[in-house]
Amino acid sequence: MKFPRLLLAAWALAIVAAVVPARATIVERVVAVIGERPVLWTELLHRAASGRVQIRLQTRDANVISVQEQEMYKELLDRMIDDRLEEQQADKAHITVASEEIDRGIANIAAQAQAQQGRPVTTADVMGEVLRRGLTEQDFRDEIKRQILEGKLIELRVRPRVHVTDQDALSAYQHWIKEVRDQETIDVRVLALRVPATGSQQQLDARMALAQELSKRARGGEDFCKLVTQYSDDVSTKPSCGSRGPQPFASLLPPIQDGVRATKSGTVSDPIPVNLGQDEAIVLLMPLGTARVPAYTEVKDDMMQKALIEGLERARKQWLSELRRNVYIDVRL
Repeated sequence: MKFPRLLLAAWALAIVAAVVPARATIVERVVAVIGERPVLWTELLHRAASGRVQIRLQTRDANVISVQEQEMYKELLDRMIDDRLEEQQADKAHITVASEEIDRGIANIAAQAQAQQGRPVTTADVMGEVLRRGLTEQDFRDEIKRQILEGKLIELRVRPRVHVTDQDALSAYQHWIKEVRDQETIDVRVLALRVPATGSQQQLDARMALAQELSKRARGGEDFCKLVTQYSDDVSTKPSCGSRGPQPFASLLPPIQDGVRATKSGTVSDPIPVNLGQDEAIVLLMPLGTARVPAYTEVKDDMMQKALIEGLERARKQWLSELRRNVYIDVRL
């Protein structure tokens, strides 16, 4: 597994923007000390140049810009401290990055961009975009070098700490399934039988019995749309067969989400009680167009990889935290 390529993937998605020429004299100062090495304000500004441009593209409010820039400086300085610690570890382990490796990293970025855009993208195109946006070629290559160096250190110092089990992969799969379902849109036909909050238990039982009968009839072959037209209390959706159109799965009420998960596309659910605030309802669902989610056995290798990457990130943070405890760090920002 080539971790440098994984680390470069994020860079391929967003090549940083232009550096704005300074219009005022910058007073040099030390913003952090790591061991015996200082981090200078001009170094931080240099690394923050693209972020400053992005902030200014998003808003013209001076107060918002100031707040966002201060947050960015803090986060970036924290990253620069990690970079310095990793450089120290690389020196101790005699790890270097050759120019040819940086070239391959840039070629990987071009290949990733080509796969995403569906058109030929060369390394010259990548560098042309970098230059067009105001960054120097050296700035770009320095960033690629940092990411490759980190990848090598992960292989050497972090990878041995991570041991992925089948349970880790299954947990990653369960999280992935939830993410997929939360992000997808779904069209659900709903037959709603309203139950007044002041209704008696006898009324509730009667509505539940009707819902069970309608579910049985729909499963027996009766047209669900006709049942909606005849029985649903949701007048606004009767003309559309109980549908409000495609909606984000995450926007559905939790009981509806559970019902959709338990019901195959094109079939009718069991009756589902739903609290609507002042009233309650018993609903029948017919999900439409739900995407088939692969079984765990079909994507086990991918989930092992996902669990490994997540484990590596946790272990990397722990490793860096240990390095910080053993080095004098003074942040003066």
